[in-house]
Amino acid sequence: MPGPVLFLGETLLDLICERPLASWSQADSFVPHCGGAPTNAAIVSARCGAQVALAGGVGDDHWGRWLEDRLRAEKIDLRWWKRVPGVQTGVAFDVIDQLGVPDFLIYGQGIEPALEALEPELEAAVSASAALELGSNTLLGERERAISLRARELILEAGKPLVVDVNLRLNRWESTAQAVKTVLSLCSGAFLVKVNREEAQLLSSENDPARGAEALCAQLGARIVVLTLGAAGALVRGETRANAAGKPANVVDTTGAGDAFLGVLIAALAASGFDPGAAAEALPHATTIAARSTEGYGALDALPNSIALTGGR
Repeated sequence: MPGPVLFLGETLLDLICERPLASWSQADSFVPHCGGAPTNAAIVSARCGAQVALAGGVGDDHWGRWLEDRLRAEKIDLRWWKRVPGVQTGVAFDVIDQLGVPDFLIYGQGIEPALEALEPELEAAVSASAALELGSNTLLGERERAISLRARELILEAGKPLVVDVNLRLNRWESTAQAVKTVLSLCSGAFLVKVNREEAQLLSSENDPARGAEALCAQLGARIVVLTLGAAGALVRGETRANAAGKPANVVDTTGAGDAFLGVLIAALAASGFDPGAAAEALPHATTIAARSTEGYGALDALPNSIALTGGR
């Protein structure tokens, strides 16, 4: 399919305290990393050889320029990604516990100003792209939600694949009911919806992961639903079916493991012309790359600069 896969959403600076901590009071230093779920997934897809573009941006400040340098080094198409004057780049301070689970404090103005700057070019960006990836983090503010839903509408009207990473952070929403309603509207008609076990249960009311994925396919009209199970692996249901076992890892930091997983899947789908069967074939390798990503701090630093679409470690 011509054109890049367009990843629309946040780019953040992750400042990570690179040692396991029992509390924030123990944090004594932080190391910068690229962050933001769609940005992480886009970088992994690019390392797998996919043609990808980012839509969004950062502030026109020192950290914004730092992030831009790294995105250009990853060969990301930045035609629709901007450094916005007068805006502070979003910064997430991350503390990792003894199990590798991160806790975040986010500062800065976030994604909304960058999406507002993108809006005049939104139709051109979607038109030039082969597929669109969206997540729930751009649904919180009224203006960014409208732009995200307009991008969804444009890609579906063009008959191109929509990939939704649910990535639900309930503490950022006014209510669970609002979050569920908004996310379901984003996912309707998607080619692929990615959820974790808790999200699938919340959206489908099914306790069993496989039944939850099947219910979401029927409920949303999605062609495939991919459900991640953490250390237990992942499964896909819909127009293709597969299960993949989890891979062993020396876990340091689980930040971005789901983003790495999705990046591999999207690259495999793009290489196949978005054949649903490619997701099933790539599922074991995606779980391997996700496991490898947890063996270093940040979403990307434990991964190689070039990732084969098949193979093991």
